[in-house]
Parts: sequence; structure tokens; C-alpha cells
Amino acid sequence: MDHLHTLVKRISEDQDDNIGSAKKASNSSVSGLVSTLVVNLVVFSVMVLVFMILRRTQKRMYMPKAFIKTVPEWKRTSLSNIKGQDGFFSWFGGINAVDDATVLRTAGLDGYFFLRYLKQARNMMAVGVCLTFPILFPINRYGGGHEEGLDIISFSNCVKKNFYYAHVLVGYAYFSFLLFTIYKELIYYINMRQAYMFSPLYAPRISARTILITSVPPAYRSEAVLRKVFDNVKRVWINYDHEELEELVQEREKIAMKLEASEVALIKLADAARRKKVGTAAAPVTDGAAEEVADNGASGSVAAKWLERKKRPTHKTKFLVGEKVDTIDWCRGKLAEMNPKVEELRERILAGDGTRFNSAFIEFTSQSTAQVAVQTLAHHQPLHMAPRYIGIQPSEIVWKNMKMGWLERLIKIVATTAFCVALVIFWSIPVAFVGVISQVNYLTEKLPWLSFINDIPPVILGLITSLLPAIMLAVLMALLPIVLRAMARIAGAPSLSQIELTTQNSYFAFQVVQVFLVTTLSNAASTAVAGIIKNPGSAPGLLAASIPKASNFYIAFIILQGLSISAGGLLQIVGLIVFKILGWLLDNTPRKMFRRWTTLSGVGWGTVFPVYTLITVIAITYAITAPLVLLFGTISLSLLYISYRYNLIFVYSSNIDTQGLVYPRALYHTLTGVYLAQIVLIGLFALKGAVGPLILQIIYLIFTVLFQVGLSSAMSPLLQFLPKSLEEVEERLLNMENGEVTVEEPTAAVGKDHEAGLIGGRVPNPLSLVDTHLSKVGFMSKFLHPEKYTDYNGLRKIVPRDIPDIRYTPEQERSAYYHPAVKAQLPHLWLPKDVGGVSAQECAHNREVIGCDDEGAYVNEKGKVMREDDDSFPPGWEEEPIY
Repeated sequence: MDHLHTLVKRISEDQDDNIGSAKKASNSSVSGLVSTLVVNLVVFSVMVLVFMILRRTQKRMYMPKAFIKTVPEWKRTSLSNIKGQDGFFSWFGGINAVDDATVLRTAGLDGYFFLRYLKQARNMMAVGVCLTFPILFPINRYGGGHEEGLDIISFSNCVKKNFYYAHVLVGYAYFSFLLFTIYKELIYYINMRQAYMFSPLYAPRISARTILITSVPPAYRSEAVLRKVFDNVKRVWINYDHEELEELVQEREKIAMKLEASEVALIKLADAARRKKVGTAAAPVTDGAAEEVADNGASGSVAAKWLERKKRPTHKTKFLVGEKVDTIDWCRGKLAEMNPKVEELRERILAGDGTRFNSAFIEFTSQSTAQVAVQTLAHHQPLHMAPRYIGIQPSEIVWKNMKMGWLERLIKIVATTAFCVALVIFWSIPVAFVGVISQVNYLTEKLPWLSFINDIPPVILGLITSLLPAIMLAVLMALLPIVLRAMARIAGAPSLSQIELTTQNSYFAFQVVQVFLVTTLSNAASTAVAGIIKNPGSAPGLLAASIPKASNFYIAFIILQGLSISAGGLLQIVGLIVFKILGWLLDNTPRKMFRRWTTLSGVGWGTVFPVYTLITVIAITYAITAPLVLLFGTISLSLLYISYRYNLIFVYSSNIDTQGLVYPRALYHTLTGVYLAQIVLIGLFALKGAVGPLILQIIYLIFTVLFQVGLSSAMSPLLQFLPKSLEEVEERLLNMENGEVTVEEPTAAVGKDHEAGLIGGRVPNPLSLVDTHLSKVGFMSKFLHPEKYTDYNGLRKIVPRDIPDIRYTPEQERSAYYHPAVKAQLPHLWLPKDVGGVSAQECAHNREVIGCDDEGAYVNEKGKVMREDDDSFPPGWEEEPIY
């Protein structure tokens, strides 16, 4: 703190008499930065301290994946091997020491690449700091301007045109590094994705060899015709209209849960009444009660020993005006009535008697044949039997979109796009207001009627202009994800993963336009507006000086994300409170307790990635004009990386699998920063009249466009599909690892093909893959040659292989892509066992219409429902197969 104030004092001592009016503005910018740092550091420190205290006692909240039994054992085992998790500080070292294989095992491909993006973005900024600070800080400081505070080391303080060549050359070097890094990471992603999808962790899955075909013409909506269109078909699922069955199944599920809740309420009421009569001590079931339980007795006869019938759970069949009925008897009657209807509808659909939708899932004999099919031009008319998708898991399917035709899809895409454009326009108004607040200190100098703001203490004013706008902007943007996901669903996205990918694009566009461009332009305009009004001819110079100053707002924004958000992600205080309070208030049945205990927090990649891509874009955009942003971006992303690394390993689940496709999209989005940085420089050079730097920057902008066009053209097929060349290689490697095949070294006669790892110039030699020694290669070699040192050969070793074999029963294979309503089973009720024997009799009577058990839960001596232990599962619970 003292060093910062000393810096402010030294800067103020260098003031020119002509710029005395800027003193308060400069002090405000530094004061705002200091205030933001102090507040966020305090919040960060408190949150991290509380997290370190709570994490050792509240393991359900902070380490659920390590011990919750619904998490597959092969994931839990790897987490138990992470060292230092019982210590107060040692957890940090343990998390950092986790290898890539463990991260991939526990976080999935999406989580693995999200962490890699944070790390690579941090590295991009760190290199920018090393490159720009030693060169551009002195250039800007002694550039002939009269700025103060933080602006003295920004582009706005440089007015000597010859100095701008330094900005151009540094930009050339830095932007080239960024372009190469993006190329390198795309190569890394492609090779890792291929290694993952050919591995035993993914390749045996049904989804890996199943494609979804949409917009199927009526003449092709039969299994026989589709088998003629495609080769190597193993199974076909035509999608039907399941609306009636779905409604009936949902209603039955609702009634079953209502019955379960009513039974639990009856057991608790009867137990409380019994304890009043016989005392609080646990008493055995009486002989009479035992006989009635054994003989099944009259409905509720055991409970009636302690509880009057009028006190049993009741409800009205219609809201307010319906008939009042006994809930348990009514639910049993409704279930007995609905069960035959559900079975009848299910049998009709399975027999093919129903309205067929224009979509179908087709399983092929292998992943390779499915890859061929998804790339096949299946129909002679445009937009028919397209688009096609591969790798959609049954749990991710958006079934309502399975009936959408090509025309309906086009109309909805246009409509939702128009809605999003309108949303951008109207959303600009509140976002622009936030930008004006961040620059209020400049407005007070030029607009006298706002002078009362100057009476606010500097510390408070700093918070208002720096921290408050950042918080307001974060809250404002929190409303967008719900709307954007709804638009993606309406537009016809067939799966949850496709919804996330669509949302990632639209949310990033919102972030760039609203959080960045609108705010930046409003900042610059609010700073220069008074001067432009007085002297319109000075507009170019004022705008050129004002645009870099807007970086001060984003420094505060990045500090907020890096400190408060990262610490908040670790602490999860709201989630902890909600978990405890809602569990206490709402979890009145064993099943609800089980669900709350075993349900893990998920990650919406479509809205998580764009937030941190935006931070990267902002830092890159200001890398040349206001390099200080890079420093705070590096620190913030480092802290966010630690926070997300811990949570993705121990806390978050990966229910949605985009197969890592969010990563290349984020990399392409990062190019937005490179474009914006150059456009800003071109605009500033034009406003300053610097012709030479302007021409050089335009040349590099053209190069950047050509680079991206070539990169996209080369990489696009590899991002979507798998190559045939690796299929046999992987198969032979697996056989060799299992000891089934012995591969001999190629002879010298093979010649140059041996150097390329080929046998006879045709088949890759698996030994050349196994013998890749990445550890012996230097850092620069790995960085400059990703195609050689981070290729499939080495990355396949990172993918977990010590996992249980993925196998399916005949029924699981047959019903894999049935609609959930078709394969839905009648719920098995779970009641708590009571001392009075009420649960035993209720289970016996319920079994006439629905399965019911009272094992694994009980009513304790205080009348509270409890699970016997954390390993107690609902009756009939089975782990879902990995499709």
C-alpha cells in the first residue's frame, strides 16, 4: 500500500501546469484500483480461510466425489490417492501435483480442456507481460503526453508518432505468439480427442457408434429402408410420438412420490402417537401388531392402534373445491388404474403402432463405420436427412426436438437469431449506464452540475467508479444464460451438449458486445464528450486518448473475477447454506435425503467458458494500448485455475459431455481479442495521423484473416470426425499391451519408412508410438513442434485405461435409445422402518400395486427420518450404464 501511494506522489510531482485539472481524475483512478484491490483481497483472504477450515469437516460439500458411492469406484480410487487433503495447507500442493491422467479421469474431457484453457490463457498473458512491460512502459511514459495516474503508462500518454513503430513491432511479436499458440493448442486438442475416443474409456460405448439423423423423409422412416441406405447397421431406433405415454408416465411418477411422502408422514405421525402412549423408549412390535402385519390385516390397522383415521394424510382432488380424500388410499387406487394403461401404450409403441417422427438413431457395428455414415451424403435433396450427429448419449437427448423438420428448424433458427439480436440492442441500455458510472470522475470535471459527486470521499468514490460497476455488470449478465439456453432449445438443438455449444457462441457474442465493446465505447465517449462539444475538431485526438483509459474499468472487473469469484468458487458458501437449510426443511423422506446427498453440482460449459474467454480477449485487446491489464489478467486466471482445478477434481460432476468441443470454440473465440487489438490500434493510428504504423498494422490484420481462414479449413474436419488411419493402430497397440500380439522391429530394408514409423510404407508400427519419450524433449522443442511431440502417440498414455470393461446386457442394448417414457419402470417406494410396525404393514399393502420396502432407513427416537448410513440406496436402485 505504501509503495502505491509513493508512486502516486512521484507521479503528481511531475505534473505540468497545463494539466492540473487532471490531478483528481488520476488520483481517483489509482484510488479506485487500490480500493478495489484492498476490498477484494480482504474478501479473498476471508473466503479462503473459511474454506480451509470447513473443507476438513464438511467433506460432503468440498470433497463429495471422493466418497459418495454413486460416483464410480474407478474415479473414487484415484481421488483417494491424492496426497495432502487432510492438511490445512497441504491440499494446495496435493492439487497441483495431480497428473493429467487423474484430471481427465475425474473431470472428463470437457473439464480437462477447461483447465487447460485457463492455463494457456494465463501463459498467453504472462508472455505478454514479459514482452510489453520492458518496452512499452518506457515508450508510453516518455511519449510526450501529459497524462497522470495509471494512464501515464498507457498508449494515451504517447503522442510522438515515431514511437508508434514500437507498438507495431511489439504487436507483431505478441500477436504472432498468440496465433501460434492457438494453432498449437488445436493440434493438441485434435490428438487428445482422438486418443480419448479410440481408447477403451470411450470407443466401446454405444453412443460412439450411434448417429442421429434428422429431417428423415416419410419414405425413409422404416428400419428396412435405412438399412439399405447405410451399410454395417446393427440396430435402428425410429423415434415415435410419445407425448401421451410421457404424460401418463409423469403423472404416475408424481402419484407414486405423493404416495411415498404420505406413507412417510403416516409412519411419523403414528410413531409420535405411539411414543406418547408407551413412552420414548424403543418398544418392540406388539404381538397383535405383528400378527396383523403378517396377515396383512385391514389397510392401516397397525397405524390405527396409535392414530385416529381422521389424522391420516388427506388432500383435495382439485384445488380448493375438490373432494377431500385419504391420500394413501387414493394414490393406490390411481396407480392400480394407471398401470395397465401405461403398459398398453408401451406395447403399442414397441410394436411400431404409432406416429413416427422424422428422426432416427442408428447403431453401427463399429465406431469406424459410424464415422463413415455420419459423413455420408444420405439424400439427393438439400436439408433432407441432415444434419447428422454422432456421440449423443441417451441422457442428453432433447426429445421434443426429435420431430422438428428442416423447414421448422430454419424458421426457428431465424426467429431465435432475431430475438437475440433484439436482446443485444435493448441490453445495451443498462450496460451503457454501467459504463458511464465507471467514468463518472471524468464527467464531473466537464459537467459542473455533477460537481456534488466530488464531495464523496475518494475511497468511496473509488469503489463507486470501480467495484460497483463491475458488480452491477456481473449481476446483469447472470440473467442471460437462462434466456440463451432457451433460445438454443427452441432453435432445435437435439441434445444438451449441442445446447451448451450453441449457448457458448451466443453468450460469448453477448459478452464481447455488452460487457466489452459497449462499455468501452461508452467509457471513451463519456470521457471525451465535453471536450468534443466545446471543440468538435478535437474529436479524433480526444477519442484516441480516451479509449485506452477505459482499461481501468476492466482492471477492476478482472480483479473481481480473479479474487472474489475464485475464492467464492472454493468456499461455495451459498451452496453450503442451501444444502443444509433446504435439507433440514424439505428432505422429509429417505429418497429426498438420498437425492440431495448424491446429487453433485454440474457445470454449464456454454456459460462458463465465455466468461473467461472474455477476460482473455479483454487482456489481449489492451495488451498494446494498456499493458497493465495483462498483469492482473495473469494473476486472476492463475487463481481461477486453482479454484476450478480443485472443484473439477473433487466437487463438480460432468453430466454433459461435448467431447471437448468447447475448447476449440474457445480458442477461435480468443482470436477475437487479436482482431480487436489490431482494429483498436488501426483506429488509434488513424486518429493520430500516423500513416506508417497504420499501414503496417493493416498488413498484419490481413495476415491474421488469412491465417484463420487457412487454419479453419485445415482443422475443421479433424475437429468433427475421426481418421481411419488410427483405428488399426489403436487396435494393434491394445492387442500388444494385452500380450496378444508381438510386433517385431522393422528391418533396415524398410528404409525411410522406418523413420516415419511405418512398416512397408503402409501400416503404422505400434512400437514407434509406444517408444515416444516426451520426458527427454526440451520445452522449446515441445512448444515449437506440437505436431511431433504432443501427437496421438504420446497423448494416448494420458487417457485412463485401468477401468472396468464397458459391457451391456441384451436389454440395455435393445433399449438404449428408447424414449425414457418407454423404458421407465414403476418407482419402488422407500419407507423408513418404525418400531411400531406401521412401515411393515404399509409396504405389504403397497406391494399390491407398486414395489415397496423399508430397508436402509428408519425413524429414530426423536421421530426423525434417517438413513441408516451414507451407503443406503433406494430399493431397486441400479447404476446407469455408460452409454
